[in-house]
Amino acid sequence: MGPAEGEKMGAESARPLVPIRKLMKTAELFGMLGFSAEKLSKIGVFASERFSCDLYCFEAGQDQKAHTHPASDKVYVVLEGGGIFRVGGEEQRLAAGQAVLAPAGQEHGVSNPGSERMICLVFMSPPPEK
Repeated sequence: MGPAEGEKMGAESARPLVPIRKLMKTAELFGMLGFSAEKLSKIGVFASERFSCDLYCFEAGQDQKAHTHPASDKVYVVLEGGGIFRVGGEEQRLAAGQAVLAPAGQEHGVSNPGSERMICLVFMSPPPEK
């Protein structure tokens, strides 16, 4: 019996080794990083009609000014470093491994007042209109 469509066969085995995926998308996040001395860098990772996923790369001292998305929820996940996150009238310092939700309609912003870089993975649903 041969391999199913889209599968590879091992040289010494009749069992498939690695399925070839046509729908699965992957990303090497730390290989995509990019920083700018002028302003925070936003790097697209994934996007669809229903959501977007970006890397936000902050140099020390950079920020994202307070703004609002009337119809989109936004989640910031801190991957490296840390910063101050504001949602509505609240403010909290977050570090690597922590996340925050900015619900649709709530003003939100981020600052990196520290001396190290900060990297966030940011999800929005639905994605903002361009």
